[in-house]
Amino acid sequence: MSGRLASVPEETTSGYEALSLYRRRIRTIDVSAAQTTSPFLSAYQSGHSGSSYSSYTGTSSSDHMSNNSGSSPRWVSAAATDLGAHELAMVARQMVSDGYIERLVQAANDTTCPIQEYGYGLGKHRVVDNWFFELDVDWVLRIQSKHDLSQQLQLQDKSASWLQNYVERWVRALMVIAYSIQEILAVTSFGSTGINNMVVFVDAIIPLLKVENLRHLLNMYVCVSKAWYIMTPPEDQSIINHIVGPLPRAMNKLSDAISSTMEQVRTLMEDDNSWAIEIPRGGGGVHRNTQLMVDYIVTMREALASMLNSAPSQTTVNLCALIEDTTGYLKDLLLRKSELCLDLSLRYLFLLNNFYFIAQVPEPSGSLNLEIWSGHHSGLNLSPECEKYMDSYLDVSWGHVLSCIPHSNSRGPFHCLINTSSLVKFQSAFHKTYQAQKFWKVLDPRLRDAMRRTITVRVISDYRDYLEEHPEVEKHVSSGSNSPDILEEMLGELFEG
Repeated sequence: MSGRLASVPEETTSGYEALSLYRRRIRTIDVSAAQTTSPFLSAYQSGHSGSSYSSYTGTSSSDHMSNNSGSSPRWVSAAATDLGAHELAMVARQMVSDGYIERLVQAANDTTCPIQEYGYGLGKHRVVDNWFFELDVDWVLRIQSKHDLSQQLQLQDKSASWLQNYVERWVRALMVIAYSIQEILAVTSFGSTGINNMVVFVDAIIPLLKVENLRHLLNMYVCVSKAWYIMTPPEDQSIINHIVGPLPRAMNKLSDAISSTMEQVRTLMEDDNSWAIEIPRGGGGVHRNTQLMVDYIVTMREALASMLNSAPSQTTVNLCALIEDTTGYLKDLLLRKSELCLDLSLRYLFLLNNFYFIAQVPEPSGSLNLEIWSGHHSGLNLSPECEKYMDSYLDVSWGHVLSCIPHSNSRGPFHCLINTSSLVKFQSAFHKTYQAQKFWKVLDPRLRDAMRRTITVRVISDYRDYLEEHPEVEKHVSSGSNSPDILEEMLGELFEG
């Protein structure tokens, strides 16, 4: 490509006959925040293929959250938010080493050069047009407002992928621009023109985004933060500041849009009038609103991880605060909504399931919080909140069953009658509780197993001890349907949903 700008093919009725080298290469770089499933959710689904997980699909207050069987929330890996930085940096370096960027700058500064020689464009800024074509964002130059962008989008495919396509193309281009400017600081005036044209997209697209587009907002926020940091080395700030000036303003706008999106999510959850119905219907399982909010929290945390790896801490302060505030809000919401459930046992199981789900949110590094707490329930590590709700559930659900077993070793004249009566009360209370809770849900296999073991230790162990202490009643149950072994098998069927 030496000696001239990258060539641009002639336009035909079917589009461009071929794409130039840089544009083709840029298009192959994956900058999407790929949807991945955490080990936590994989464990859920491996044992419960029919479990309900939510995804946002609607636009009205009645259908903002839908219940899609078999689908999972989006758990994003840190690598997914890297935005293809390494590959895009290589494209930028290639543009510089080929002399392409230098020729663009020279052409832009050369008022004697015939402007039409420099390829594709819309008018007097054909050098910038050529550059933006190579960056695969020539359409950005036709955006002056959200109305201009809306008109372009109306011509696109109406599938959900069109917005992702625009955002990803914009992310790739801004990152290549940033790395190009990093390589050649002399492109200040020309680089400033490029940045100014790129940030127009931020102003235009924010009003068009909906609640379900949080991921796109975060990707753009991460991209602008990275670009700003790339182009602002400490030793050269005085030289480059006037180029990156629009980027902090774009970051503030994106940050405000992210916060506004989360406020909308909160409003939707507060106004959802199905809590009182769905907690019992779901058997105290993880609520779809919990899944949705945790999905958003994970998305924000992975964006934060990407920023912490490459951007100054001051660009992450607002996002850190929003993550903490959202997590605290979700816990408070669950406590308030759980009060709508009149059955205390179901209420505590609901709180345990949902707080345990929140506790499994991956750290920014991608590891799960499975080993940070110490617990006493069958070796399962639980947060203090989960410990509290499990103990409360056990006391309310099974405490009255155990209370039917007298602990007195009295051998008075009526002891046989008393013991037989106590045995009948215990068996009745056990079966009543079992039947009421048999189809309640604990989707996480580790938590489900721990609860079964804990109930078995508390109830069946006492029952065995009681029978050993009272051989006169043990013979009535040792081989029947109320034997300790049979009751233990029954407990092994709890919480399947």
